Amino acid sequence: MRKRLDKDNETKTDSKATPATEKSHDQLTLINKQSYQYSSSGLSGLKKVALLLCIIYFSVPVILCLFPWILGHFVYLHWVRFPYFVDLANPTHLSLNHTVNLYLSPEEGIYLGIWHTVPDSQWQQAQGEGPEWYSESLGDGSPVIIYLHGNGGSRAVNHRVQLVKILSAAGYHVLSLDYRGYGDSSGVPSESGMTSDAIYLYQWVKTRSGNSQVYLWGHSLGTGVASNAAVKIQKTHQHEMGLERAGARELFGRIKADLGQSYGVDGVILEAPYTNMEEEVASHPLTVVRCILLRITSILFRFQIYRYLAGFQSVLHYIMQGNNMAFANDENLKSLTTRILLLHAEDDGVVPFPMSQKLYQIARQAHRQWNSEDQVAMVTYGESLGYSHNYIYLDPNLTTVVGRFLQSTNDQQ
Repeated sequence: MRKRLDKDNETKTDSKATPATEKSHDQLTLINKQSYQYSSSGLSGLKKVALLLCIIYFSVPVILCLFPWILGHFVYLHWVRFPYFVDLANPTHLSLNHTVNLYLSPEEGIYLGIWHTVPDSQWQQAQGEGPEWYSESLGDGSPVIIYLHGNGGSRAVNHRVQLVKILSAAGYHVLSLDYRGYGDSSGVPSESGMTSDAIYLYQWVKTRSGNSQVYLWGHSLGTGVASNAAVKIQKTHQHEMGLERAGARELFGRIKADLGQSYGVDGVILEAPYTNMEEEVASHPLTVVRCILLRITSILFRFQIYRYLAGFQSVLHYIMQGNNMAFANDENLKSLTTRILLLHAEDDGVVPFPMSQKLYQIARQAHRQWNSEDQVAMVTYGESLGYSHNYIYLDPNLTTVVGRFLQSTNDQQ
């Protein structure tokens, strides 16, 4: 009897549990359906993003190949006129109180906007003076630095102005050039045109500076302009001396007076230099198309996966050829006989630091055959300093570093 009652109880219990179990099962089924729906919609969203990235990934090289001038516009960035609302004709608005604004014409139809800042020690004499006084001051014996800035903006960009102030305080004349197409200069930038602008300004300075030393200081894009100009000036001087067919070793066998003339440029300072423009664009394609894509493909570019796209290097070479952009610092330093100083921050996010290391080795190797390795120097700034691409001027010892370089140059003359 007890067994039968127990069996009845079990049957009742089971019959009571059945509706609850079914309800729980229904809820579980609903949750699974919802999860599947969410998963499906999420997967669909990922597919759309992946498709968009793939389209961008393959279309950018094709577009650049079809319209190579686009790359030129984003390498030069001359159309970006920042800082805005600055009157470049009045540098006093930027506290450059001993600076005159000049416009020089290297060729017909082209005029260049230039600032000439005299050493701080001449601040009082410079007040109220015009271009003629500034021109004559170049022969006062103080070193002269021609500053060739990077891409984008004008000579009024803050880090450029701050560097000019620091160099002026250290006792140097500084001439800040806006290449053709930049700032208030006329024309359209090109490698040959920008190099011609730098050479023209150098020659203009040399005719007025007497025995004063004249140096080229290039930053970023400007390093390619500086090395291009220095090599061409050197070749011109060698040709004038009848040494166009002589080797560099013969130059170093000449007396010091002739050696100084054969240099042409007294020294070159390269701040954040790249090896050549093709390698720079290949290493950091995002720096060229960032403005176009609004960083949509930042992950793709960050890992430089274009390097793995079949034929990308050939496409890039074609594009660079179409723009006539080489800016080959690596080739220039193989023949440049003057003194060279490289400055680079390890945390530079625009021009990879290893490029400077490579250039340093190239320049050292070139000078080794002339027994002049001591004429090549490199200063490295650690990541902890945070100088990145534009802020080496913050180095409190910068004028000391530059001063030693310039002094060593004088000792060789």
